[in-house]
Amino acid sequence: MAKNNLGLVRVGVATPALKVADTTSNAENIMAIIRKAEEDKTGILVLPELTLTGCTCGDLFFQDTLYQAQLEALANITTSTAQLSIAVICGCYIKSDNTLYDCAAVIQRGNILGIVPKALADSRHFASAADVPESKNCIRLFGRTIPFGSLIFEDEQSGLNIGIEIGSDIDLPVSPGSLLALSGADIIVNPASDPEMVESAAYRRQLVTAASLKSTCAYLYASAGCGESTSDLLYSGHCLIAENGKLLAESSRLEKDNRITYSEIDFGKIDFERVQTPQFRYAVPSAAAGAGRIKLLPLTLITPDVRLSRRYSPTPFIPDSAAEISAHCSEIFDIQTKALAARLSHVHAKKAVVGISGGLDSTLALLVSSRAMEILGRPSSDIIAITMPGFGTTDHTYNNALMLMNKLGCDVREISIAASVRQHFADIGHNEEVHDITYENSQARERTQILMDVANKEGGFVVGTGDLSEAALGWCTFNGDHISMYNVNCGVPKTLLRHIVRWVKDNHAKDQVMADTLQSILDTPISPELLPPDEAGNIAQKTEENVGPYDLNDFFLYYTLRYGMTPAKLAFIARQAFSGTFDGATIDKWLRVFYRRFFTQQFKRNCVPDGPKVGTVGLSPRGDWQMPSDAQFRAWIGE
Repeated sequence: MAKNNLGLVRVGVATPALKVADTTSNAENIMAIIRKAEEDKTGILVLPELTLTGCTCGDLFFQDTLYQAQLEALANITTSTAQLSIAVICGCYIKSDNTLYDCAAVIQRGNILGIVPKALADSRHFASAADVPESKNCIRLFGRTIPFGSLIFEDEQSGLNIGIEIGSDIDLPVSPGSLLALSGADIIVNPASDPEMVESAAYRRQLVTAASLKSTCAYLYASAGCGESTSDLLYSGHCLIAENGKLLAESSRLEKDNRITYSEIDFGKIDFERVQTPQFRYAVPSAAAGAGRIKLLPLTLITPDVRLSRRYSPTPFIPDSAAEISAHCSEIFDIQTKALAARLSHVHAKKAVVGISGGLDSTLALLVSSRAMEILGRPSSDIIAITMPGFGTTDHTYNNALMLMNKLGCDVREISIAASVRQHFADIGHNEEVHDITYENSQARERTQILMDVANKEGGFVVGTGDLSEAALGWCTFNGDHISMYNVNCGVPKTLLRHIVRWVKDNHAKDQVMADTLQSILDTPISPELLPPDEAGNIAQKTEENVGPYDLNDFFLYYTLRYGMTPAKLAFIARQAFSGTFDGATIDKWLRVFYRRFFTQQFKRNCVPDGPKVGTVGLSPRGDWQMPSDAQFRAWIGE
């Protein structure tokens, strides 16, 4: 992929205003759509099946007058694109050897690059692609020899590949689009003419999104509109754009005017998914005979100055709707609690030992532990909840920790670390007034030692509290809070963790006091509290001032690991997603910090305790993210 290629292309699916069998009027409307799409920097435009004539012409398709009028319209459209870079997929029909074929023509820069016949054709008027003689792989049209058959259209500049299936081809058990995807097509386009019936719109959405998910591709569906004949059926012009199982854009239905629906296809993401998906690789040899390859001229791609029409969520770990968030949090909490219950049972732990700071992470770990004990039919007093105030502990977090532990009925213990850490400073010759990394990490390691030793004494088991975001940034003390016997939060990013605690507050708080305590914890700035409070007794050490906003870090983490975004693309997408929240300079600053910390802190991730994965992104070195500790980040920062 070229250095300046972001792996994004704008696509359009369109339904022109149509008059049945009036090819001149139809061609004018089609050209208006093509010119508008070109102005809007569209790389690929898909028009409906038989769009030059209308799909409802019936036996008029047999009339040579209509056929010749259609060819004239097709020639005029082709000529009119001579100065345009857009690739247009236009539904038409073609006569060859006294046989009619329902087809799609790919037009670009004044040429028809190839023609693809429909596999599942209307047998009254059109022959199937299966009826095409094996020796016939091209046709003569407008004085040129044009490739004809199953084809993939390649843009060598970007590495993007386009395949075509037509209308009801998508309904086949193994569709042409599936085979084309297995042969390398990143985008499957479908010029269609699906009539509107009860629940057909919902079925169409399911079909298109499922096709894009099954074949790890983008799917562009452009359907015939209400200008078609209504003698027996109604056509709504329902157009859809899907990518990897997600519906990106959808048109309104039953509109009479020219309409274009846009989105951007992230074909870089599609390629990344395919590279790391063994199921896709294994399926390739089972594909039918490979499609022919046709070279496209360079397509118009998205450049950094373009505003996207599709949305990249600024919180990719969090669903969009309140109902989805609630269901998501419920499922994750269930995974965490049942995983911990299973581990406690497996190792025959008499106690669960949890260090409680009054912060979000330890709060969720305690809530998970409490529910795990309920699942096992054991009392909450089997949880030894220990608060360990130190030099940075504030009254606010201390009181929240005590209130929560008592409300849950834990075995509450308070062990100050001040005296033991001061003794340690004396032992190693460290000046307590020097608030450096030694000052901070000594406290974190002392707390871990206490937890481990209490667990040994009580036949217990230390429950870890660190989250996925902290693991990505290395924001933990090696052999301190970095270590536990089972880490229930290891798969939960910070932005999502906040929602889970809020969900517990709303659904499982024992009383209003507990709910208020959880809300107070949610409102507390994120901090390890390893530096003394300010003069007013408030938290002085705020994590996000050191590592950057967690909204940005979780965004960087998700799109780097889940979709392999390059730094240039990630910065571009972040600018779009956080427009009005963070400016470009702020995004660039924290993206550099993210890469530096993500690479340099791998040594911590290479020796982490077990814990449950809850989503598609994980950092366990045993099954999710494997990277040498001394990998260099120069290329990422350089870009």
